Amino acid sequence: PVKAKKAKEKITVIGIVTHYFPKVNAAVVKLKKPLAVGDTVIIRGSTTRFEQKIESMQIDHVAINKAKKGDEIGLQVKDRVREHDLLTAP
Repeated sequence: PVKAKKAKEKITVIGIVTHYFPKVNAAVVKLKKPLAVGDTVIIRGSTTRFEQKIESMQIDHVAINKAKKGDEIGLQVKDRVREHDLLTAP
């Protein structure tokens, strides 16, 4: 029998979740790549996987439309996320 190699999915990491606030459904994300309102991302982790459009972002409680690499942003999320979950390109 020949073992079939599982194709490794190529993913582009946009950011990493560093904190989650369940009462307001918001995540703190450390960005590895720029992100803008209107972009679509997939949030994935060991028990997390959903796609969503970015509808609002904040830095220090101030709404922004674009964030650059290295920024730590607050992000409204539609489902529970966990620390170390990844924001990736769809």
